[in-house]
Amino acid sequence: MRKNLFAELEAAANPTDSNPRVWIHAASAGEFEQARPIIAEVKRARPDTLIFISFQSDSGYTVYKNYPDAKAVFYHPVDTKKNAERTVALIKPDVLVVMRYDFWPNHLHVSKRHGATLILAAAVLQEHSNYFKPFIRQFYHYVFSLFDTIYAVSDEDRTRFEERFGKENVFTAGDPRFDQVLLRSHNMNRISHLKKHYSETTLLVAGSTWEKDENLLLPAYVSLAGHLSMIIAPHDVSQNNILRLESDLDSAGLSFARFSSFPDNFSADRILIIDSIGLLAELYALAKIAYVGGGFGINVHNTLEPAVYGIPVLFGPKHHNSPEAEALVETGGATEVHNATSLLDTLQKLVDNPLKRTEQGAIAGSYVQNRLGASKTVAQKILDTLNSLTK
Repeated sequence: MRKNLFAELEAAANPTDSNPRVWIHAASAGEFEQARPIIAEVKRARPDTLIFISFQSDSGYTVYKNYPDAKAVFYHPVDTKKNAERTVALIKPDVLVVMRYDFWPNHLHVSKRHGATLILAAAVLQEHSNYFKPFIRQFYHYVFSLFDTIYAVSDEDRTRFEERFGKENVFTAGDPRFDQVLLRSHNMNRISHLKKHYSETTLLVAGSTWEKDENLLLPAYVSLAGHLSMIIAPHDVSQNNILRLESDLDSAGLSFARFSSFPDNFSADRILIIDSIGLLAELYALAKIAYVGGGFGINVHNTLEPAVYGIPVLFGPKHHNSPEAEALVETGGATEVHNATSLLDTLQKLVDNPLKRTEQGAIAGSYVQNRLGASKTVAQKILDTLNSLTK
């Protein structure tokens, strides 16, 4: 907990302000991505709403500490009764939304006792969850009983909340991440200058790549030289890793440029290395084909970011902890590659056959489009609650 947390929160919160107040808690940056479209919907309908955002992790706080729609962004206090009373007295939440998980029972209990409506959004309850274990189950039974409404990601999750914990106020809303990738797809300001360089090429954007991914991508690119352009956005943008990637490109006889020092005379036959974070979701908008890294390591990275643009998505075999990646493969919107040969073969077919590329991309795009709307569902519950208040 930050040393001056309560002093800073008191200065920002202004407990005498009569505006409606919504407190959103997310464990880290990933969970907050699910909250962003919900916040956008609430602020669009009720711009007078004060949004308070708390994080458990440094990563979430560091990235979003200056979030423009927030009245205050802070580390979640240690979950003692004293801290809970103090936090709730400062924020005075009308609604408290917890994203996905990360439950702090004292803060939940005190918020509810002070009249806040409690919502659990993007809720997931997997078949073999630790929540079902003896002793732990009793704790979560109490925690879930505090929530007025739970919005589950899927029907299966909803059923588990109902059957395992006896919850009645559970609804299937879907995953707000689908709404967030659509929201982000509308912003291309930072890469607009790249458009003209790739307008006449078949561009492959390789995102969140690791060295194992690049070891397959580079020989495939060499084989398709003259027929394919490539942007590489590595997972690790540290100077050491960028230098390592540049050395690998040199060894393969490939020319390249860094995004941070983009040359005026750039041509699409040079590989563009993205050496800063936060651009990948926009870069996929330029692509005809996407490759998502991580599938030859622990698990594939975000496959929804490219899918929203209606382009074919490729990745390695480690994707079983990503339901959307598995679904994209099953529906035909994505292709799982196993080695250098299958990657080259898949790329060759997509480069040579624009119709196949379009058809596969349309499947990927439809997968995202058909799952939009979770954010509006959760936001509407928040708005209904706020609109019913008599301040």
